[in-house]
Amino acid sequence: MNFGSDLKHRTLSALVLVPVVLLAAYLGGIPFAILWVLAGGAILYEWATLARLDNRPVYLGIGGLTLIAGGVLAVSDMPTYVFSAVGLGAAAAALATPRQSGWAMTGLIVAGSAALPVVILRGETPLGLIAVLFLCAVVWATDIFAYFTGRALGGPKLWPRVSPNKTWSGAIGGTLAGMAAGVLVAAIPGGAALLPVAGLALGLSIISQAGDLAESALKRLFGVKDASRLIPGHGGLLDRLDGFAAASLAAVVVALLRSASDPAAGLLLW
Repeated sequence: MNFGSDLKHRTLSALVLVPVVLLAAYLGGIPFAILWVLAGGAILYEWATLARLDNRPVYLGIGGLTLIAGGVLAVSDMPTYVFSAVGLGAAAAALATPRQSGWAMTGLIVAGSAALPVVILRGETPLGLIAVLFLCAVVWATDIFAYFTGRALGGPKLWPRVSPNKTWSGAIGGTLAGMAAGVLVAAIPGGAALLPVAGLALGLSIISQAGDLAESALKRLFGVKDASRLIPGHGGLLDRLDGFAAASLAAVVVALLRSASDPAAGLLLW
């Protein structure tokens, strides 16, 4: 696919998906949780297909129930129990596919990381919406500006054995853009100390790119270009949410360590 066609498909897909995500984030609560549990289920299916897991119907059933339980816990007053639910689900998935237990567990953890931390961050407060927008701004700006900066400037490859199209210029441009976008969103409600938030956004941007590289390595291992063809120009949901999964998991760990009762405040108020 050439650059113009690739950009067209990416843009059209974004114009459809981004408003859906933002509307669900605005609504919060159960609609938001349902959207992300469904996304997690799609990622689980893509992973099972990619890794060619045995006993796939049982694996997907266990994973689906785990994601639903995690979604319920994430919108309740017990968000920290989400990690326990995913851990138990991963153990059950490993028992269901003993020959491929490592891949089975990893797939459920990846799906859970993509789907559930952002629901925890959203919570029921206005600051929860800002926390979600902050996370999305960091990851989306990183992805978009890494793509265009790398295309425009080129230069040395970031890790050619894993992802031959990624460059250091793109990685640096994406990181700076992700940090700037995160600071701008965090400044909206006021009260945030922007220097620590900038450091957090910087770290999350780097983690997001690391997640993207990890998924590229996985696809290279299995000899495929995309996790699926669900989203034109983007591949599968796993291809789109690899960096988001890594960044959102890191963000929610920081948030819960600082304020288990109000994760959004734990993430943004320093």
